[in-house]
Amino acid sequence: MNMEWEVVIGLEIHAQLATKSKIFSGAATTYGAEPNTQACAVDLGLPGVLPVLNKEAVRMAVKFGLAVDAEIGEQSIFARKNYFYPDLPKGYQISQYELPIVGKGQISIELEDGTEKVIGITRAHLEEDAGKSLHEDFQGQTGIDLNRAGTPLLEIVSEPDMRNAKEAVAYMRKIHSLVRYLEICDGNMQEGSFRCDANVSVRPKGQAEFGTRTELKNINSFRNVERAINIEIERQIDVIEDGGAVIQETRLYDADKNETRSMRSKEEANDYRYFPDPDLLPVVLEPELLEQIRATLPELPNEKRDRFMNELGLSLYDASILTSSRELADYYEAVLAETGNKAPKICANWVTVELNGALNKASLEIDQSPISAKQLASIVNRIEDNTISGKIAKQVFEALWKGEGEDADAVIEAKGLKQVTDSGAIEAMIDEVIAANPDQLQQYRDGKEQLFGYFVGQVMKASKGQANPGQVNEILKQKLAG
Repeated sequence: MNMEWEVVIGLEIHAQLATKSKIFSGAATTYGAEPNTQACAVDLGLPGVLPVLNKEAVRMAVKFGLAVDAEIGEQSIFARKNYFYPDLPKGYQISQYELPIVGKGQISIELEDGTEKVIGITRAHLEEDAGKSLHEDFQGQTGIDLNRAGTPLLEIVSEPDMRNAKEAVAYMRKIHSLVRYLEICDGNMQEGSFRCDANVSVRPKGQAEFGTRTELKNINSFRNVERAINIEIERQIDVIEDGGAVIQETRLYDADKNETRSMRSKEEANDYRYFPDPDLLPVVLEPELLEQIRATLPELPNEKRDRFMNELGLSLYDASILTSSRELADYYEAVLAETGNKAPKICANWVTVELNGALNKASLEIDQSPISAKQLASIVNRIEDNTISGKIAKQVFEALWKGEGEDADAVIEAKGLKQVTDSGAIEAMIDEVIAANPDQLQQYRDGKEQLFGYFVGQVMKASKGQANPGQVNEILKQKLAG
């Protein structure tokens, strides 16, 4: 059967909110504590305790809603989602169902070909996290760590608007960047504070109704989201083309084997017997509170990107890279400020190419950079005032990366890298090079103009790369013309 298939993907992203305490108790949320030392009576669901809503979690959820231009629920209700699992001590999870705090919104993503696509956000609701089942350390048994129980999560549900794995990754990256810009989630995937479930289905091209979807659970890296979705698409197409039917179920992605496997049949909402939590009042948001929260919104990634393009003249490509994370954008703006806002384009090149390249190679994040914004600016300043050439600047960069010197000036001084701009000295070098190459000179004058590059190379070699390239070109042209 040779049929064209269309893929339909929706993501459910769980962002752990960066509050100091849990959503319904005063227990700490710090990562890495000894098992079961951060679970209090409320988190354990002991008889007689009552949940109390964390106001900061509400503020953070609203902040997200405002940033994606969503409808904010003036009144939202917490519900009990009933299911039995060893790491769920109460036998239910407090979540939001019919009336979430954040309703319909949208966010735009950049596709690989440079175009933009708007992805709808269905809702974002507050809920508590469950505990964690540990299988590694116990022979034939499972340990339960309830430290995570009650940790505040914002579950962000997208519309099924994505049509391939790359779009899904672009959307996930955009949400990841946004929650970090808003400082409502640290986005740390290794620690589980940003994870994602992917709903995937396929349908014949041109068909309006959706195919049967499967849900891929708890994927915690961009690379794995792409791999998991692609492998699941392949599996579903194979099943249908072999005459079978896709069944609605929850599947687990195994990164080591690069395969998905069935976990359990997919539950419907009625399986959870949702009902409003009798211990929690509806959350009513006053207009004044909304305006107060709106006033705390930072400049958002797209606004910052447009400003970098319009005010600083950067390309869409450079502006998109620089605003991909708040930390990178802040670093770039700090470099620019140290140069007196003189050279936005050169600063952008040094941050996106040299610095980013070195950070990627060393597997470091921008906030771990061995070169500070002030040090990078000192390199740009010396390129700008012709003290060094772009080529020598790379040597200075390497020295600063290794910690050899306070700033560019110290490295230039210590290594004797100052650019030669004395036209007399450059002229003398050029004369020597021309005298040493009479054959090439004759060929050049006979019309073989590509030899100009040869002469430039010889002069730069003679000056150990320190002659000012602009002056070399100018004087050399005159001398070769005779």
